[in-house]
Amino acid sequence: MRQLVIAERVCLIGHIVSMVFGLVGILLVVPHAEIILNLAEIGQTAMQWSLAGGGVVYMILGAAAVSLYAYRTLGLGLWLSFLLPSVLISLSSELLGTSTGFPFGHYSYLSGLGYKIAGLVPFTIPLSWFYVGCVAYLLARAGLEVDKKPSLWRHLGAIALGALLLTSWDFVLDPAMSQTSLPFWYWQQPGAFFGMPYQNFAGWIGTGSVFMTVAALLWRNTPIKLERSQLNLPLIVYLSNFGFATVMSLAAGFSIPVLLGLFLGAVPAVVLWWKTQSTSTDAAVEPASNKVQIAPVKVALK
Repeated sequence: MRQLVIAERVCLIGHIVSMVFGLVGILLVVPHAEIILNLAEIGQTAMQWSLAGGGVVYMILGAAAVSLYAYRTLGLGLWLSFLLPSVLISLSSELLGTSTGFPFGHYSYLSGLGYKIAGLVPFTIPLSWFYVGCVAYLLARAGLEVDKKPSLWRHLGAIALGALLLTSWDFVLDPAMSQTSLPFWYWQQPGAFFGMPYQNFAGWIGTGSVFMTVAALLWRNTPIKLERSQLNLPLIVYLSNFGFATVMSLAAGFSIPVLLGLFLGAVPAVVLWWKTQSTSTDAAVEPASNKVQIAPVKVALK
């Protein structure tokens, strides 16, 4: 278990560091290429790596950190029952979207995010749906006390709120990532919301709701009880990715999407984390037949 925690922290730190390198590369180096010439050789190498593969690395490390966390905290079965639906359903939506314009609108991915599946969707995109979707759903599920006071309305509320947290991240990320000096995708038919069609948000909420619903059904016989300290990693992952998108959007002059994202995403995420019980002595994943006690392990960065 200790080795898993160490690997989880290494991946989390690498995930955050990779995002910082990406921000430096996109916001400073690309507009001012002469900066690279003034750096030492190791600095030039780091900046070139950042521009060439920073986006790929940060998403892989994010998926790895959340996978290790989910495996350690929830167990193999629950981890896979979220990973597989989220990756397969989001990939299907992305392939459909880049081919037909449904459900997000007409858009295409450019280079910079890794090998493209079917020549359309970078393999890292479904990974980002998984790791941000997973932490969003866990925060919503724990904050609404779905497993402490189970009811249909609480389950539906957690799915809806989790999908909203996921979509709020896109409110902030999409305008900047599609309209920076080094864009990663572009809209063939720009929409009214800072270049994005409103249809895009319906596609995000719909896709997130579908795979979160599938996961909720697969988890229905296994109550998941996590205390606040065990939700530190989900909160850190969500806020760090939100922070990355915020810096990108503010640098591009998009303040309204940031405010909207704060109101609908970042602030609710913190509130949900805070509402989660922190006084219990144990946090457990309890299968229907066998109760397995898991000692809480704090994963906050020191």
